[in-house]
This record gives sequence, C-alpha cells and structure tokens, in this order.
Amino acid sequence: MRLLIIRHADPDYVNDTLTEKGRREAELLAEKLASVPIDSFYVSPLGRARDTASMTLERMGRTAEVKDWLMEFPVEINRPDCTDRKRIAWDWLPQDWTNVPEFFNRKEWLSVPVMKEGNVDIEYEKVIEAFDRLIADHGYVRDGDIYRAVKPNKDTLAFFCHFGLECVLLSRLMNVSPMILWHHTCAAPSSVTSLITEERREGTASFRMNYFGDTSHLIPGNEEPSFSARFCEVWTDTDSRHD
Repeated sequence: MRLLIIRHADPDYVNDTLTEKGRREAELLAEKLASVPIDSFYVSPLGRARDTASMTLERMGRTAEVKDWLMEFPVEINRPDCTDRKRIAWDWLPQDWTNVPEFFNRKEWLSVPVMKEGNVDIEYEKVIEAFDRLIADHGYVRDGDIYRAVKPNKDTLAFFCHFGLECVLLSRLMNVSPMILWHHTCAAPSSVTSLITEERREGTASFRMNYFGDTSHLIPGNEEPSFSARFCEVWTDTDSRHD
C-alpha cells in the first residue's frame, strides 16, 4: 500500500484559504496527481487543505472524506522563551528543545512537563489512534512497532493536511519522536511525501519513505516552492521569518 501525505498549498492563514501563489501551486499539483491512480482521498477540515484538495478532486471527478484528526496539530504550550502567550507545541527554538534529552526519545518526549501540562500526550494519542484505525480499515493492522498485513494490497491513499500533523503521522509510521521531524524537516506548501509498505516476510509489513516533500510538480509552471514553513537562512535576512 502507498500513502501520499500532501501539505496544503501556500496559505492565507488569516482567512484559512490559499494565496494566489497557493492556487497556482494547487493547480500544478492537480495536474501531476491526475495521472496517479489514487484509491481513496482524505482531507483536513481546514479551508487551506480543502481548497488545495478541491482542484485535484475536481480534475479527477472524485470526492474526499473529511477527517477531523487531519487538521493541523492544534496543541499550545508555554514555550520556554515565551512568557506573554502560549505557542504551538511543535515550534521550539533549537537551543531550547535540543537541551531536553527526552525529546529525542520516541517514548519519553511526551513525558516532558511542559508537554504534559499542555495535554500534548492526549492529542497525540487521539491522532495516531485514528490513523491506525484507518490504516487497519485498509488492511494493515498495527502490531507493536510494525503492521500485520491482514489484507495486503497496492492501493494508494492520499491525505491532504498540514506540516505539523504530517510529522505526527510520520512519527507513528517511522517509530521516532516527532520533535526530530518537526525541527529537522521542512515540507514546503503543496509538497508530496510518499511511503510504501514493504512485506519482506509474509504477513509482516512496515512503511518506508521513498520521497519526502517533493515539489517537482511546480517545475512545469516555473513556480518556485513557497518559503512558508522555513525561517531565515542567515540572521541578516531581514525579509525572511526569524520566529
């Protein structure tokens, strides 16, 4: 089975939709995906994800099932460097999160006090449990850190969602702490990440990533990948985000 995890196109966060650039990205994405045999579509309830998916769905004459758990991972915490307001749980300064050894451990990262206080563990479990149920419905049942191939297949499932949520799903499939993915990867808007099952012994499967954050669909339209989700390359880049 193949999973396509697709980040929404360049966002207009204020209005929860897409920018003009985002619409161009979504149109180019639709052209690329139209040639891919996709069996099932799932989409976040948020406007920017649904607007991105809509162009592919319209082109292919398909519909998507809305899943609330695919919305951007919403939990907020008291980030150590912020005293005036809470911040999303998955955006930390490097000098802060790397000083917490538990954050590198997939079983201990949720036990860090600031995460417990923000009920990050509860929200994380909700997402991965819902994800596991859906994957089981498609023939692969979670069993410890691998999957039982109850009904092995070559179906393709597409998920239109968000970067923070994407890393939660990947952390489950790859058995790693999402803190590493949140801070050391960047999936540009409209990018596609692909994972395919490997059943090297009959009945036992795992998911292996064969590409991450692919934006090759933008090339035919001479559209540069959006900078959204990245921060300044060097401190003196005054026209880029610093925080």
